[in-house]
Amino acid sequence: MDIIIACIGHLKAGAEADLLARYVKQTRWNVIIREFEDKKSGSPAERKKRESEMLLSAVPNGAKVVVLDERGKQTGSEAFAKKLGNWQDEGTPAVVFMIGGADGHTDELRKRADYLMAFGEMTWPHFLARVMLAEQIYRARTILDGHPYHRV
Repeated sequence: MDIIIACIGHLKAGAEADLLARYVKQTRWNVIIREFEDKKSGSPAERKKRESEMLLSAVPNGAKVVVLDERGKQTGSEAFAKKLGNWQDEGTPAVVFMIGGADGHTDELRKRADYLMAFGEMTWPHFLARVMLAEQIYRARTILDGHPYHRV
């Protein structure tokens, strides 16, 4: 199963990029980062619509879509691992995680999601959300593999 992290904006070199690369490399799933140009032109509604279209372009046939949004469900690491494991066992070819721009996601994109997920009620910068997501994907893989990385 491929894991695609589709995000608005480009991550610059630095500590966050290094951490992201570390978790992606350690994860046994094939993790693909798809970054889309963050154009600041237009109204917030126009930007959200344009960004939603870009994010949706990263979705291959048969993929599950997970939209990161503050309105989403807060999920513990073990439940998250179980969800990914179930999708893998069902033969899902890919899971696409979507991280939007500063204005968030359109209602249409939220409706398209197979799962709305939140990292709590706080708003996180897109570059930190990527690292936190990559770590949780790595953690999920270790939980499914019975590796001692995850401790309760």
